[in-house]
Amino acid sequence: MQANKNIERAIWIFTGVVFALVLSLHEIQKAALDAPFTKNLPKLNATINGTCFILLILSLLMIKQKNIVMHKRLNTLAMILSVLFLLSYVVYHMFNPDTKYLGEYTGLYYFILFSHIVLAAVSLPMILFSYYRGLTNDIQKHKKLVRWTYPIWLYVTLSGVLVYVFLAPYY
Repeated sequence: MQANKNIERAIWIFTGVVFALVLSLHEIQKAALDAPFTKNLPKLNATINGTCFILLILSLLMIKQKNIVMHKRLNTLAMILSVLFLLSYVVYHMFNPDTKYLGEYTGLYYFILFSHIVLAAVSLPMILFSYYRGLTNDIQKHKKLVRWTYPIWLYVTLSGVLVYVFLAPYY
């Protein structure tokens, strides 16, 4: 029981640290070091988001087919890619200013961007708790949480790709 509490506490601490880090990225002075390799990171991030979107769809198909092993593998891969995304996102924003959208679909862009940001923040602990519940075979809690987590995570991955598509001409 104590191990569960420690893991739950760790999930909340991790969520808080990630949230603070992402918020601070937009406020801190950018690194003075010229890092040309970071210019391709938005495309990498969109690719990771798109891949996670596909993995999540496949994961749903696998669980519907009762292929629990493949379901877990796909979700684990999505989790690993999400960590790589986070690292790439942080590196990009340490060296580059925020990209401004200058297109004609401003309302649509900001709706997608705002909903993406809010739901990404909300979904992080939900994703971590869902994954943890699945790994520990706490299936009842896993199913209850995934009912909400899955569509939100799916939207966040897709909207991340859309944000990139909107901003691609301005990087």
